[in-house]
Amino acid sequence: MSDTITLPYDCVRCDEQDCTLTLEFHPITLRDMPLVWSYLQREQGRTCDFSYGGVLMWVDMFHYEMAVEADTLFIKGRLENDLDKVAFSLPVGSLPLPQAVRLLKKYCDSRGMPLRFSAIPEYSLAEFMALNPRSIALLDGWGDYLYEADKLASLSGKKMAKKRNHVNQYLNLFGAETYEPLTPGNLPDVQAFMDRLEQSADPSPAARQERDLARKTLRLMASAQTPMEGGLLRVQGRVVAFTVGDRKGDTLHIHIEKADREVPGAYEMINKAFAADMTTRHPQLRFINREDDAGDPGLRQAKLSYHPLELLKKYNVIF
Repeated sequence: MSDTITLPYDCVRCDEQDCTLTLEFHPITLRDMPLVWSYLQREQGRTCDFSYGGVLMWVDMFHYEMAVEADTLFIKGRLENDLDKVAFSLPVGSLPLPQAVRLLKKYCDSRGMPLRFSAIPEYSLAEFMALNPRSIALLDGWGDYLYEADKLASLSGKKMAKKRNHVNQYLNLFGAETYEPLTPGNLPDVQAFMDRLEQSADPSPAARQERDLARKTLRLMASAQTPMEGGLLRVQGRVVAFTVGDRKGDTLHIHIEKADREVPGAYEMINKAFAADMTTRHPQLRFINREDDAGDPGLRQAKLSYHPLELLKKYNVIF
């Protein structure tokens, strides 16, 4: 059942004063993703929330729904830090932000709920501030770690010495010919690797949810055409690490990275090998987004150890 509201509006596409805009939200499915992706690529930032996997992988957790009106994509979901509260993503498309916000404000008013936006990238804050929101709050722990692609592909420089040492340890033990791109043909081997990881995996709900997302993504890659790409490492024929991401403009977004911790240097090697492979095949890549740390101190330290170029901050905006 669609969630619909029709409002009188000064249409930006014509001069007719009686033009109306209609929002009809429905849950985002794999079938919708080509259309969603066509809009996401028009968004100018580099946060993972506007990447292909950033939407499709999390569609169930955030209850993502979509509507397209006036050549603009509206995504309704939940606050990143409070899944009980409905929130919207930054509208992407032809509607200027003030008009898109006005449309959503009337939509929310008709349902007796406040208009909330979540994971708003920092570059758009000035436009939001000009609209006099009730509050703007930093999403602590949800900022994305952005790196220079060539630095992760080469691990050059003094700061990367420890990472190079781990990679060299891996190479000395297993050789250089253990990496291969992810393909439909080797996806079953990656799924078998996930089965092996499960036997000794972290049993916490958060860790289990992350593994479920990884499995879901592998199933999607096996059953449908998606812009997601990946790579894996094999030792003696068995997969010991893999990673999955997607490209948007000059940025590669890393959504999944798994490795056998008992294989020395596997994490560092899959990170470097995939970055090197992708920058070779896609010379336009300049940055790699390795996403947020979810407030986890260990994950934060791991991401900082690669010396990010920038932390891409995100905000909740409430009217």
